[in-house]
Amino acid sequence: MPPADIPATMAGVEEVEVVVAHSERVTLRVGDVFLKIDSDQANLDVEVEAMALAPVPTPEVLWRKPPVLAIAAVRGLALGRLGEPSTASPAAWAAAGAAIRKLHDSPLPPWHGRKSRDEIEAHLDAECDWLITSGALPADLVRRNREIAEAALRPWKPVFTHGDLQITHVFVDGDEVTGIIDWSEASQGDAMFDLAILTLGHEERLADLAAGYGGDVDYDVIRAWWSLRSLGASRWLLEHGFDPNSPGCEFDVLRARM
Repeated sequence: MPPADIPATMAGVEEVEVVVAHSERVTLRVGDVFLKIDSDQANLDVEVEAMALAPVPTPEVLWRKPPVLAIAAVRGLALGRLGEPSTASPAAWAAAGAAIRKLHDSPLPPWHGRKSRDEIEAHLDAECDWLITSGALPADLVRRNREIAEAALRPWKPVFTHGDLQITHVFVDGDEVTGIIDWSEASQGDAMFDLAILTLGHEERLADLAAGYGGDVDYDVIRAWWSLRSLGASRWLLEHGFDPNSPGCEFDVLRARM
């Protein structure tokens, strides 16, 4: 018999896959179960509540014993990966757009975003300064993308946003969205931010996504969020063992705006 504090479905599983591992979070896959260990329990609180509120397919929460959250794997494959062409069909991308629209049209979650527009702008400027002074990117490239990013820093009507809608967080089976994962950044936010993060590095898929999403897609603001996200995240990626200079990733997104 397995120990009483370990679910029976976990007993006897030998292979453990490290999905994500850095100083803030570790995600392990054990069979059909994902174990998420977060240094900030508030992130897991948000994740559990957001999945309960979201009117779109989300993973099943199996159990929670702080600091661990166990969720079930969802059916299908990720819509794609950053740095690689997406093999998903245009219809699958349109289905993702329709699911995101359903989320954005749903009632707001009771908590606000973690940063105001002023805080986002201050963080962006600090990251731009670091990218230039550290020599990580040429100054003209950083300044051009900072100019483009300004269009994202306008007033927006808040909607229920996923907040970290990376392409690997949307799962499809054929043309059906089967699950959207990793909700720890969910909040009231800018709808165009979600659309931008999902299409980061996959600009050629934006029209398919927008076809499913419907009206009110501001392409200029989405492009601005591509620049803002790539500028704002690059130092964190470098400091946590990721490479934003890999083909098709954040540095290439910034270069494409020149």
